[in-house]
Amino acid sequence: MASQREVKNRIASFKNIQKITRAMEAVSAARLRRAEQRIAALRPYADALRRMTRQAAKDAGAEASRLPLLTAHADEQRIGILLVTADRGLAGAFNSQIIRAGLRLGAELEAEQRTPVWYASGRRGVSSLSFRGKTLDGSYTGFTDRPSYADGRRIAGDLTTAYIDGRLDRVEIIYNGYVSALTQRVTRETLLPISEATILGEVADETETPDGPRALVDYEPEAEEILRVLLPDYIEISLYRALLESTASEHGARMTAMRSASENAGELIEDLALEMNRARQAEITQEIMEVVAGAESLV
Repeated sequence: MASQREVKNRIASFKNIQKITRAMEAVSAARLRRAEQRIAALRPYADALRRMTRQAAKDAGAEASRLPLLTAHADEQRIGILLVTADRGLAGAFNSQIIRAGLRLGAELEAEQRTPVWYASGRRGVSSLSFRGKTLDGSYTGFTDRPSYADGRRIAGDLTTAYIDGRLDRVEIIYNGYVSALTQRVTRETLLPISEATILGEVADETETPDGPRALVDYEPEAEEILRVLLPDYIEISLYRALLESTASEHGARMTAMRSASENAGELIEDLALEMNRARQAEITQEIMEVVAGAESLV
């Protein structure tokens, strides 16, 4: 049995760990609230841009097919895979489940004789893919705690350029979709071509409103020119929204993990307190026995 001093030192260590995990839980909770507010503020803008883009594409008709971002490549051989992870760990399975999903998709593509092209956001994804010998065509780190629109624009620019130049035939993005502080869902979405994009979800028919048919739209300049401007914005806002969802999911996962760690530390402290009491009792019993034995030897 460990001595009282050893058990007391272990209790002090676990109490220090518990203080750290509680502080990290509180920080993650505050950051989660800010991330939720940013998602809520972005949603109306993203929905409006989605409606404008789809309406312009519909009105442009056959002319829209000339735009490279709307055109699917005939032979999809090189598939870009963007993994959205975090710069830091201590968030449960947040990073590992994204990496596993990405590697699984890469293996499926290779089995189909297609080539996965790897991109990663967040140090955890970059380091994990590099460790596994994957060559990264794009790595983006240093902003996962609070991504800005410029970060989404930079990633979108690289992916868009690669798609237009023919270095990528399709782009898939894998990230943690935010459901609640306790639930994060691994989400795989198609980013490019936009004609098959699913990252901003499906919408109902945009030509009607709850009050009746919507007024016809007159375009100046032509719908095709407006669409040419809207498409890059559509990709940027799609990526930015995925980054925000991932950030909220990261803080939620870390908050949950730190709460669990604090509770586990509390249970260990209780167990060690019982062990220390048993050790104290054993020492007292030993001292009593030594006193009794000494008294008997004097008789």
